[in-house]
Amino acid sequence: MKTSLVVAAALAAALAVPVTSFAQSSEGLTRAQVRNEMIQVEQAGYNPARMNPRTFTADIQTAQARVAQSNAAYGAATDGSSQAGVAK
Repeated sequence: MKTSLVVAAALAAALAVPVTSFAQSSEGLTRAQVRNEMIQVEQAGYNPARMNPRTFTADIQTAQARVAQSNAAYGAATDGSSQAGVAK
């Protein structure tokens, strides 16, 4: 009886380790990056004050697509990184 309890505890611990290590390894955005993205989306036509629950997803995706298209047209980095002072 105690053996099955020990095995169950060891199995639970073994399964929990990869989940916690995955959660801690992801990189988050800084506050400044989130603010810059929100400014870009608002400049692309998204207005959070006019948010409609029925069209929110489509509205934000449309604005994000415009931002991505604009960034691609200007050759901007789309992964949040930049290379200041590097000539292209």
